[in-house]
Amino acid sequence: MIPHVQNVMDRIAEIKGRFPQQNEPVAAHLFASKLQAALPTDASPLQPFSETGAPGPAAYEPMIADASARHGVDPAILRSVIKAESGFNPKAVSSAGAQGLMQLMPATARALGVADSFDPAQNIDGGARYLRHLLDKFGGNTSLAVAAYNAGPGSVEKYGGVPPFAETREYVQRVTGLINSDDSGSARRG
Repeated sequence: MIPHVQNVMDRIAEIKGRFPQQNEPVAAHLFASKLQAALPTDASPLQPFSETGAPGPAAYEPMIADASARHGVDPAILRSVIKAESGFNPKAVSSAGAQGLMQLMPATARALGVADSFDPAQNIDGGARYLRHLLDKFGGNTSLAVAAYNAGPGSVEKYGGVPPFAETREYVQRVTGLINSDDSGSARRG
């Protein structure tokens, strides 16, 4: 039965492509739950997928936990930055060229030893390492570290705080709001 599941899911994706994508994340999650219930109990759990077709936030939770523990960065911060930067899409590329889940610029990724920015584990680890550096640089101030993640540490230093750029101020509000609510895609939330 399991070998045929992929064929069924491929056919469903083909059919779904013909219709508007209303409420797809909820429908996909419900479908995955029902399909998992129909599989033998020794089958590996299905991960819900995001609207981008990438694995959902729960798929990255072990990598977030590992990077959090390794670099001493609150996992809520990592989840919130990932949600704000890429919406949990590991293939995301910004117009400026930032790549992957945590939207690392190629030069930053190289400096952090990230060989493949589209590899979720490498990207999360590199982003966590960079956030640790920024938190240390700005005395543990999450808002300043997040502002520096968005606008660069030089801008935060130049303005003596969150730069007066609308994009950066909105970004800091969004990320800190996600951290405070921990509504960043955590697998702990249902």
